[in-house]
Amino acid sequence: MNDIFDKIYKDKGPLGKWADQAEGYFVFPKLEGEIGNRMKFKGKEVVTWSVNDYLGLANHPEVRKIDSEAAKKWGSAYPMGARMMSGHTQLHEQLQNELASFVHKEAAYLLNFGYQGILSTIDALVGKNDVIVYDVDAHACIIDGVRLHLGKRFTYKHNDIESIELNLERATKIAEQTGGGILLISEGVFGMRGEQGKLKEIVALKEKYNFRFLVDDAHGFGTLGKTGAGAGEEQGIQDEIDVYFATFAKSMASTGAFIAADKEIIDYMKYNMRSQMFAKSLQMTLVEGALKRLDMIRNQPELKAKLWENVNALQNGLRKNGFDLGSTSSCVTPVYLHGSIPEAMALVKDLRENFGVFCSIVVYPVIPKGLILLRLIPTASHTLEDVEITLNAFSSIREKLENGTYKKLAKLAMQAAS
Repeated sequence: MNDIFDKIYKDKGPLGKWADQAEGYFVFPKLEGEIGNRMKFKGKEVVTWSVNDYLGLANHPEVRKIDSEAAKKWGSAYPMGARMMSGHTQLHEQLQNELASFVHKEAAYLLNFGYQGILSTIDALVGKNDVIVYDVDAHACIIDGVRLHLGKRFTYKHNDIESIELNLERATKIAEQTGGGILLISEGVFGMRGEQGKLKEIVALKEKYNFRFLVDDAHGFGTLGKTGAGAGEEQGIQDEIDVYFATFAKSMASTGAFIAADKEIIDYMKYNMRSQMFAKSLQMTLVEGALKRLDMIRNQPELKAKLWENVNALQNGLRKNGFDLGSTSSCVTPVYLHGSIPEAMALVKDLRENFGVFCSIVVYPVIPKGLILLRLIPTASHTLEDVEITLNAFSSIREKLENGTYKKLAKLAMQAAS
């Protein structure tokens, strides 16, 4: 019999093995100062492209005022208890109604967290006789939700309609045998690549297959569509999304999430989502703050306009300079380069220390070996000067990557560590 910790002592995992070299700098970095386009890292000011504050609401004076007043009024505890027992309020209901109206659904239900929210939504929607079909590039929270499922589940190739059809055919055969149904899951915007899910093409398959459609629109809510109602509105098929999910952690610059659907579905979810039934209610400070944020998204379209001015300036500038952004069709701006993990570390250190630009780095196993992904998140808080600084920096680091400078630096760093 083994000690359950034996596997931990032997293998820290594909990312954990780099902890000694990476922690505190490449992972778990400490950004300091007020959330915005410029923050401090290791005591130096950097242009910050790693904060999902799309609409610049985190430090907007109107938002800060409401948050402060709400904290003074309610404290951090109220309401106490789960919604079903003692944690339900008029403001919770008001926020749900306003969210439902905004995303063009009959009803909505508040959730405490985005990750926990989508995971428990999936768990509540399906039973052991049902079949799940989901995108292979789905976010970790969706994958963990699917893992809870006791029935069959199939992945389809990323945004591949032919693969979706193939798996819907497989799912249909199984559901006919078990007497269950089919839940198809996509993201409105895939947070790593920036691609929108092929929602319009997927809902068209409802004419041929019997399934329900769940969309995680964490990155689309507030950023896409004429009113900001998300990827479904952008693609003109919001009515065909059966269960719509979004989080407050991005455009709303807060904590919490919600699902929206037909009233009968939401009523069912309220009484069957275990993580909400047995968890403390979302605090009133967050509820009141979310009401203000939603009001600003609805009534201040200039926030989204400024966001997209910056998105277009950054993405067009990078493409003009020959950078590979993949097929992003959202604010998420991935820049693909070729190199090893040690080269990626040297590159990012140079970018932060010598150019004052901070963005997230993504390497294997999240993406294939030999690729480096630098992920930038433009916001309404950024300036065109920030964009210009970043474009110049990226041109310099690409040259160093291609001429072998980072390979040499990485070799020296490894020799020093050994």
